[in-house]
Amino acid sequence: MERPGLYRRFNKLLIANRGEIAVRVLRTARAMGLRTVAVYSEADRGAMHVGLADEAVLLGPARARDSYLDVNSVIAAARQTGAEAVHPGYGFLSENAEFAQACLDAGLVFVGPTAAMMTAMGSKSGSKALMEKAGVPLVPGYHGEAQDEATLAKAAARIGFPVLVKASAGGGGRGMRVVGSAAELAGAIVSAKREAKAAFGDDRMLVEKYVQNPRHIEVQVIGDSHGNLLSLFERECTLQRRHQKVIEEAPSPTLNEAQREAVSAAARKAAGAVDYVGAGTIEFVSDGKDVFFIEMNTRLQVEHPVTELITGIDLVEWQLRVA
Repeated sequence: MERPGLYRRFNKLLIANRGEIAVRVLRTARAMGLRTVAVYSEADRGAMHVGLADEAVLLGPARARDSYLDVNSVIAAARQTGAEAVHPGYGFLSENAEFAQACLDAGLVFVGPTAAMMTAMGSKSGSKALMEKAGVPLVPGYHGEAQDEATLAKAAARIGFPVLVKASAGGGGRGMRVVGSAAELAGAIVSAKREAKAAFGDDRMLVEKYVQNPRHIEVQVIGDSHGNLLSLFERECTLQRRHQKVIEEAPSPTLNEAQREAVSAAARKAAGAVDYVGAGTIEFVSDGKDVFFIEMNTRLQVEHPVTELITGIDLVEWQLRVA
């Protein structure tokens, strides 16, 4: 039975993803009275999300770029089934601004932020410039357009070693190097640029102060199209392996109440800088005293159930209500 108060812009939802997140979105959508469409690759014919949906459409071969990453195939599946909205889940096309725009151009509701919001927050360098203008605290660093070695070396010297050289378009630790001295810098830049180009097709670098013994704090936010913006506390994700999160804990055991309010306020200010709509996560690094903005993930994260467990809020439902 549909819950009261849901204003209907759409009745049928396509979930452009697979696995656990697709199952999660399908179950929430069904509880809200929406009809659902699953998409799948040849490798996922027998997957749970395929059987749970009201309808299912084969996108293509097992390889993701020929199925889940094929924008035209996903749009065609929505048109074929009469779906009026698309939920991207996380991963795959979830932070792809071109996909968000393609949904809009096809007359579909994209359950997430606009393409412009994704573009604004998708570049580490660009988002830092935006945050600086908005007064959000940043790690001291360089995120300018000039990418020649002399400019980057001068920036590193000004910031003071050790510094972190990392890919502007990167993630997951790729294109990232810790540099302890000026003598190590040139080699680190060459290596990081090469890795970034291979992984992301973009070798632009930023340089920032390396925060030693850092804490990694992320804040869940959600906004609607009426100007309402909430932060739903923080998740501590300092315990990592190869820059990949291993354990998430909420609320953070390392923040006091004043610090918690400060990081939550900074997260709201960051999201407000782009009038953010939908669910997203603002990531910070802490030196034990102050917190500094790192980046924003313009999607639902795999870690979102941790926040749901401490708040009792179904973030997927809120995403759908916002949309």
